[in-house]
Amino acid sequence: MNKIYPSAAAALEGLVADGQLLAVGGFGLCGIPEALIDALRDSGVKNLTVISNNAGVDGFGLGKLLETRQIRKMISSYVGENKEFERQYLAGELELEFTPQGTLAEKLRAGGAGIPAFFTRTGVGTIVAEGKELREFDGHTYVMERSLVPDVSLGKAWKADKAGNLIFRRTARNFNPAVIMAGRVSVVEVEEIVETGSFDPDEVHLPGIYVHRLVLNATPEKRIEKRTTRQNPKGV
Repeated sequence: MNKIYPSAAAALEGLVADGQLLAVGGFGLCGIPEALIDALRDSGVKNLTVISNNAGVDGFGLGKLLETRQIRKMISSYVGENKEFERQYLAGELELEFTPQGTLAEKLRAGGAGIPAFFTRTGVGTIVAEGKELREFDGHTYVMERSLVPDVSLGKAWKADKAGNLIFRRTARNFNPAVIMAGRVSVVEVEEIVETGSFDPDEVHLPGIYVHRLVLNATPEKRIEKRTTRQNPKGV
């Protein structure tokens, strides 16, 4: 089966629709599927519920979809770097389901592993646990969390072979494996595609069985979220 599509728009064609539950990989601006996010914006789909650690920054990453009001609800663990995200939430224009970061990662991983729910101590005694089942194990209280299985997942990897086996690069790995595993259909943007069999099996971070469609973006922008410099100690 040919998993390679000629463009990000072609890779999303026939998959995305109004009102869907989507998951998007990345952490801040690191490891985000830039071309797929742009194609999702250009598709015009709306009323989306998007699972992602955050929503990028104003004007880049998922921030582009907030500007076009295509996202109805975010399931996230962090808001801080996006003023439009904050503004829409405080104005009641955007629903937000705050989820502890480790819990969010596990909800996606468990969804990809076919586990419908799990118990965790994180959030017990806070608003995170309101309305959820609590249970005692070994003298401690745990809250039950339902797993997440998105209709479509959009991920980013460094390299893929034509079978969809993936290699991630350093911290760009972040949420991407869990996001890609969880999707009913997963579309992955990569910087290089090689022949099947080119990878040493031990190099593969995520097997191709989780990947349904691939798109090449050899020159992503990879914008730096925060650039911090210091003065040379010699004053030069």
